[in-house]
Amino acid sequence: MINSSNAAAHDSSRARKLQLLGILSGFTAGAWLGAAEAPTKLVTVGISPMVISLIMVIGVFLARWSVPALILGTSSVRADVRRAPHLLVWAVLAGCLWAVANTMTIFAIRDVGLSIAFPLWNSNSLLGILWGFLFFNELRQAGWRRWAGVVGGGVVLCAGGALLAIASSTAGPAAHPMRGVWAALGAGILWGTMYIPYRKAYLTGMNPLSFVTFFTFGEVGMMSALAVSYTGLAPLWRQLTDARDILFWLMLGGFIWVIGDLFQQYAAKYVGISRGIPLANSNQLWGLLWGVLVFGELHGRSASTYAQVIGGSLLMLLGVGAIAASSASSGEQKRRKEAVQREGRRYGVDADYVEARMAGRQASGEDKPSRTVWDWSLVAVASGVFLVLAWMARVPQISVNWGMVGLLTAASLALLFVCGVALWRTTKFQ
Repeated sequence: MINSSNAAAHDSSRARKLQLLGILSGFTAGAWLGAAEAPTKLVTVGISPMVISLIMVIGVFLARWSVPALILGTSSVRADVRRAPHLLVWAVLAGCLWAVANTMTIFAIRDVGLSIAFPLWNSNSLLGILWGFLFFNELRQAGWRRWAGVVGGGVVLCAGGALLAIASSTAGPAAHPMRGVWAALGAGILWGTMYIPYRKAYLTGMNPLSFVTFFTFGEVGMMSALAVSYTGLAPLWRQLTDARDILFWLMLGGFIWVIGDLFQQYAAKYVGISRGIPLANSNQLWGLLWGVLVFGELHGRSASTYAQVIGGSLLMLLGVGAIAASSASSGEQKRRKEAVQREGRRYGVDADYVEARMAGRQASGEDKPSRTVWDWSLVAVASGVFLVLAWMARVPQISVNWGMVGLLTAASLALLFVCGVALWRTTKFQ
């Protein structure tokens, strides 16, 4: 009886620790996902949105292979694929959805600006709550207080988004502000749906580092098809060569996005998509800071426009906070375990393996991850590409407050360090 009681207390303590880790991962993801969109401001200096999105995706491709190789080695990726090969299809599908959504955000930034577009496409929080409830037993038996927090937070998110949409009709930098609004909302729908494959992957034990590696095939394939069909092969190549001195900044944006997305993956794994997505969507605050403080968006606008944009963003953050505070009850955790068991049976994945991975541990009998010459070669090639492009790069002719760039960068790096250390100590990035 004593041993059973101690085991239950240990499991409960572990669950609380993982939940706090998921929350920290979500906020860290918000900082880095917010910073990743800053290079897309280059759309305002005449670079095609398709070129911007394509080059960002190439940067994402390099990062998604080199970062996992550096952290755990590709041996862990191969082991995950052998245990759950069905997830390759889900990963590629998620990558396709991401590529289309990311392209839509470029058009949205062009038409309504970064500080306004960000909160609009973060409407994906609402879809994350819906899909988590319908498909993965999240919020089942959660109790009325947690339901009130999540539903109330969703209502506040919508109110903030509506306020920003009204502001965009007068603050948009282009002649078609509502086109930007629809593009941002469309991106939110696609990104919200993209999280279904995420959750399926983690409920069957796949490591986030493995999932994102194959995710990128869908990104690159879909984005290449979009760019060629929209622009044409010859014009696309001409635009790429003409923009060669700023390609580094765009690929850097893709790399930064991958860092943020990795933390978002861990948030989705440990607190679910109904909570993990709203937490990661704290990037709207970072988007507002980058847009207003670094790029001077809204400069010269009326006081009412400032009030609408800032008020709408704060409302949406209030909604995010209410959702994040609605921690999972024991009843909800029990229903989540049922979803884990269901997904494991569906795909024939060993139950002990899934349970260990969901608890942030290696499964018994699982080989310890190791790095090979192949892994170091991947890291060297990716680093070489970035170094060559950095040598060719020039600072874009765009107004930037470099003091604010330094401040926001330092804050993002601090979150990266704190959360990275916490993930390593608690889960060894499992």
